[in-house]
Amino acid sequence: MHVVKSYPDGIFNWVDLSTTDIAGAKKFYSALFDWETADIPIGDGAEFYTMFRIDGHNVAGGGPLPPEMQAQGIPPFWTSYVKHDNADAIAQNVSAAGGMLTMPPMDVMEEGRMMMALDPTGASFGVWQPKNHIGAQVVNVPNALVWNELQTRDTNAARDFYGAVFGWEYDTDENNYVMCKTNGRVQAGMMAIDDSWGDVPNNWSVYFMVDDLEAKVAKVGELGGNILVPITSAGEMGKFAVVQDPQGGVFTIMHFNGPGDPPPG
Repeated sequence: MHVVKSYPDGIFNWVDLSTTDIAGAKKFYSALFDWETADIPIGDGAEFYTMFRIDGHNVAGGGPLPPEMQAQGIPPFWTSYVKHDNADAIAQNVSAAGGMLTMPPMDVMEEGRMMMALDPTGASFGVWQPKNHIGAQVVNVPNALVWNELQTRDTNAARDFYGAVFGWEYDTDENNYVMCKTNGRVQAGMMAIDDSWGDVPNNWSVYFMVDDLEAKVAKVGELGGNILVPITSAGEMGKFAVVQDPQGGVFTIMHFNGPGDPPPG
């Protein structure tokens, strides 16, 4: 197994879940992906941040959904974080490019420095500046993060924004799917939301790779989750399904017809 030691700037390096029931989430994701869990004390030690792991290596995180968000009726959600060695500079870029900081850069103990923001289309994302915690140590293998995708009603505004903030470049395929590139590496995508999606908010969606998509979809149902988009072809790439954990967190699971890209870094 390739263990990532560091990430280049401008590439997604972490995802975490904010949920109303971390105990229930740990049970669900551990059973679905065979993840191990480790609770890390935060703040005064009264609260914990959960590390999800494969063979002892971090693959994702999880923690409680803030009470103020719960009071607003915000459901559990996954957050995607872009790696950068200077979160403060990125915060300035975000403001200059028309985004909005929702959490200015702050230190997270000795683990790293983070910030949260909304792009001009309203999609939320984070930035992680590593110290002790580099982000996901295992990616692009079964049961680990493999893709991050912006689902938005304004891909043009999003392209301009992320290009200005992170220096991303883009390719667009025949279906108008946008591939985001950092120093030549294709590492994320953008998909246009149309009226058929209903009231889905603009968001960064997380994809986890799986070996047996049919078995995983069945397992989601057995564990009390929901199937939002049934197994769907992604052309030559493979097939995917959009699912929801029992608490309401939405994510995508995908089987690839060929090998995934090698991990970055």
